[in-house]
Amino acid sequence: MTIRSPAARDLAALAALLADETRAAFCLALLDGRAWTAGELARHARVAPSTASGHLGRLVAGGLLAEERQGRHRYVRLADARAARLVEGLLAHTGPEAAAPPRTLREAGARGAMARGRTCYDHLAGRLGTAIADAMTARGLLEREAGFALSGSGLRWFAGLGVELAAGGRRPLARGCLDWTERRPHLAGVAGAALCRHALDSGWCVRIGTERAVKVTAEGERALGDLLGIAPAALR
Repeated sequence: MTIRSPAARDLAALAALLADETRAAFCLALLDGRAWTAGELARHARVAPSTASGHLGRLVAGGLLAEERQGRHRYVRLADARAARLVEGLLAHTGPEAAAPPRTLREAGARGAMARGRTCYDHLAGRLGTAIADAMTARGLLEREAGFALSGSGLRWFAGLGVELAAGGRRPLARGCLDWTERRPHLAGVAGAALCRHALDSGWCVRIGTERAVKVTAEGERALGDLLGIAPAALR
């Protein structure tokens, strides 16, 4: 009789949660870091509300999603940064080459926008995210010899922006996150989340479309050029 370990059982259960296209679509949508209603996710995945409810129940019970209720509305979001990292990491293993060719010009445009810049849960990704990480590294703000770490200059750089880094929790201050379109790491962790929030609040970036895509504004191009020496062409 074969004795299976609890770890193997738990891993198989986790894999089963994402081994369904509808549940995977829900998790990908929630990588934008926001809370969605069950109805919004049902329309996004083009399934009936009753079907969505069943799938969401499994994802919440499995620990990948967290549920919040406000009045009659039920909201769900990714449970935490670790869940987001799992989904994004699995997506990176599929590779952009695995995607089917776009069926319409609109779909092609949406894919291009996602590749240029998007949110990955609560930090910046795509060409925008990797350009920022590379520029921070070149300027000595980010050290990458053994993983991602902010240098003393990097900590002062954030302070100069007026961005507070709430360190001391379970989440690392800086962490590399493999970008699924660029195949290189962008900045995640507390610093990545704080920079993304600052970029959106300051109008450097704006959300576009209904996916996770973000666009760098003219003000953002000037700020990133002045602060990190990133050429505007690299952000378009």
